[in-house]
Amino acid sequence: MQRLSSPRQGKKALPVGHYRGLGAWTIVFFVFLYLPIVVLIFYSFNANRMVMNWGGFGFDWYLKAFQNDDIQKAVWNSLIVATVATVVATAIATAGALVLARGGNFRGKTVSLGLITLPLMVPEIVTAVAVLIFFAAIGLNWGLGNVIIAHTTFCIPFAFMPIRARLEGMDTSLEQAARDLYASPWEAFRFVTVPLLMPGIVAGAMLSFVISMDDFIITLMVGGAGSTTLPVYIYSMIRRGLTPEINAVSTMLLFVSIAIVTAYWVLSRKTQQDSVH
Repeated sequence: MQRLSSPRQGKKALPVGHYRGLGAWTIVFFVFLYLPIVVLIFYSFNANRMVMNWGGFGFDWYLKAFQNDDIQKAVWNSLIVATVATVVATAIATAGALVLARGGNFRGKTVSLGLITLPLMVPEIVTAVAVLIFFAAIGLNWGLGNVIIAHTTFCIPFAFMPIRARLEGMDTSLEQAARDLYASPWEAFRFVTVPLLMPGIVAGAMLSFVISMDDFIITLMVGGAGSTTLPVYIYSMIRRGLTPEINAVSTMLLFVSIAIVTAYWVLSRKTQQDSVH
């Protein structure tokens, strides 16, 4: 009796180039997306003060940006906010991931998971307005502290996702072996669980750091006097008029973000490979 095969059996995935015009539209999409960034980087080395008038290659605007006291203060504020928010958000995300991944089934587990990941789906402007209303309702006006609290809240789900993914892919046999060898729960957690979980923790921390460094909307809404971060300062510079100095500062911020995201991608691949093996 002849076996009836499923329509999906024996079919191979069609290459992208099979669809007429899709390759050309893909090229147009990437050019539209990245050409303005390339132009920005190119004109950051412009020796002329006029942004769009090329006056030769030079690093004058990078040197001027490094010597600008306002830019240095904005960078310092960004580093403080990003560092503190990353540490706190990663600690909270680690605790939450341990409870949700290793805490078994309990009432409210699905709701808790949804609440943690909700900021990923809600538009950032909604989160910014909600945090601003909350601060105004309780009368909280800590300047840079308000920005740190808001960034911490926003960064928790970004740190939570890679940590939870790492936990779900970890084999518990080593932790069970440690308990069989008379290790206390704390010792098993410290010497076995944490080292195995560290790639996910570092990946989540780096992702949180770059999200906090690049954030503009939340900082603009909740930040007060003296709490200007680098993205907000760049926005204020643009309002006064475009200069190559803006291009230089934006280029440096771009490359810092690319470096951190690249490191996060490398660690994420390592985490996935370790989970497979």
